[in-house]
This record gives sequence, structure tokens and C-alpha cells, in this order.
Amino acid sequence: MSLPDHAREAFDAFSACSGWEQRARLLMQWGERLEPLTERRDADRVHGCESQVWLSGEIRDGHWHFRASSDARLIRGLLAVLLARVDGLSADELASLNIAEWFDSLGLSRQLSPSRANGMNAVVRQMRQLIEPT
Repeated sequence: MSLPDHAREAFDAFSACSGWEQRARLLMQWGERLEPLTERRDADRVHGCESQVWLSGEIRDGHWHFRASSDARLIRGLLAVLLARVDGLSADELASLNIAEWFDSLGLSRQLSPSRANGMNAVVRQMRQLIEPT
């Protein structure tokens, strides 16, 4: 699987975990890496998440760069590993990416509650709306 550097780092780190408890701890550590959003605008709020989540994105030189934030520690971790996978992709690459497969490759899918999985799907939907040409 060909991955950007940050995604490869996440894949290697999570693959080395022996169980959910280790992965949960690692998720929270990854969440601390998230670059803080300086402004949480209502327009950036992701609807469909139980926790409060904000997402902003911009395109630079044909590649998308996202920033995200949440008040929930585990969600911040999920956002961090999601952004590790999608940051710097083109709109076409992002549109064709299978996010469920990414979380599964990290060993996170089975332990995600339905509400967290729905929340991550809502984040991905919002990303895809951001990249749609207007």
C-alpha cells in the first residue's frame, strides 16, 4: 500500500500495537499532535457527530490540506489519523479514498462505536463537500 509519510508513520505505529487498549492510548497521543484551529467557526462545524467537531480545508498547489478539532480526546485522535491519511491529496485522490479501509488497516474499525464511526463518516462527507468544485 502506497502511503504519504504521515500515513505510513500512523500505519507503522498502530500495526505495532497488540490490542485495543494500546491503540486507544496511541490515538490520544496522536490527538495531541493536531494543529489547533485558531478559530472555530460555525460554518466549519461537522454535523452528524455526537461530539463537537470542526473541520476546515484549503487547496494549495492542487493538494488539499485540512485542519480539524474536537473537544473529545478519542475523536481528536481519530481526526489526527484521518488527516494523516488525507492531507496533501488531490481532489480525485480524496474522492476515491476508502476511509473505512484506512481505519481497518490501523486495527481501529472493530472497536469504533457506531456513533464514532458515524462521526468519522460525517467528517469525510464534509471533506468531500469542501473539495467539490463550485
